[in-house]
Amino acid sequence: MQTEHDATDQNKSASIHDELSKLEQDIYDALVDEVNVRETVHNLTLKAMKADRLDIDSIRRIVTAVASGVHEGAQQKFLTANDQTQTAKSQITAAIAGLDSALARFAEASKLALQEAAGHAQKFSDQELVRTRSDLEGLETLFLDTLKNTSSATQGLVSDIFHDITKHAKNNGTLVGTQLKETLGIFAQQAASVGQAQMEAGAQLTHATAGFIHKIASGVLSGIKDHARDKY
Repeated sequence: MQTEHDATDQNKSASIHDELSKLEQDIYDALVDEVNVRETVHNLTLKAMKADRLDIDSIRRIVTAVASGVHEGAQQKFLTANDQTQTAKSQITAAIAGLDSALARFAEASKLALQEAAGHAQKFSDQELVRTRSDLEGLETLFLDTLKNTSSATQGLVSDIFHDITKHAKNNGTLVGTQLKETLGIFAQQAASVGQAQMEAGAQLTHATAGFIHKIASGVLSGIKDHARDKY
């Protein structure tokens, strides 16, 4: 017999599935329509990250949905086209750059959440700091692995382009990797100050981070500078 709790979990699971499916479709449409691909992917990814349930698994699902949408959209747009290699590379590169910059802003939002807590003499628990720091440390690897897996999922022009972008990102670095160095430095400072004087921050770090992502996505905060717009 299904309990009320089970029904609630199933409803949440269905809702998450629907949201991810819509995200993937929106990314697909952005590639097919070729309208401000980098900015569109960036904004759609941030919008998906605004939920309070942020953790490494939810971020992985979001990144996978975005990469899948880019892949499928590019396949639809360029697979049967002649002499479209450069255009395809430009659009896919723009989309991946949008995903990279959105992940960088997620890392920045975590940093801002910590700094705000410190500014109010509040501290998150050591356990939460350790867990969140561990999640962040794997964020760039998650990004690169998703690109690699997407490249391996098929063959042809789009696969080759994903492969080249992944190789370039590994060799030259990513926006999220650059931001993580700064963010993880702040985490180290906060962890060192926790000691025995832990205080409840009034909200979980993931919730606080989601709040900053909402502000960034809404334009209230400028977020990181887009100095590396043409990084790829």
